[in-house]
Amino acid sequence: MASKLYYAVAPLLLVVLLLAPLSSARLPAADDDEQWPAGGDRGRKVGGRTAVEDVEGNREVQELGLFCVVEHNRRGGSATRGRGLVFSRVMAAQTQVVAGIKYYLRIAAREADDELVFDAVVVVKAWVPSREMVSFVPAAELPGY
Repeated sequence: MASKLYYAVAPLLLVVLLLAPLSSARLPAADDDEQWPAGGDRGRKVGGRTAVEDVEGNREVQELGLFCVVEHNRRGGSATRGRGLVFSRVMAAQTQVVAGIKYYLRIAAREADDELVFDAVVVVKAWVPSREMVSFVPAAELPGY
């Protein structure tokens, strides 16, 4: 009986002894700034939106804005006076990691002599490669970006 108990306990004891040194490894504390990368991602929610820095200098974001305006015109979204929108620039952008990257864009576009502002959502799946405009609507009065 004792030999059966030994064979049952010995592997567990071996695992505990092998893992014991690992338990002394320390993770950086939340207030330990030296251990976290610069800018640390502390406080950022998984799946939350993140502001894009230097939007006007970000070529990818500007190309996505142009794509949205072209796609809007292709779908017949701007039928006034028979002309479509002309892309000006992306004014603000946010990203969100989903099944790909979802871009929330605030786009300035011209129609005739008016500059209009639109909010667009685009999902980019780099591994496919594909990009899909999910929405393109006039911007709300209150800035959401």
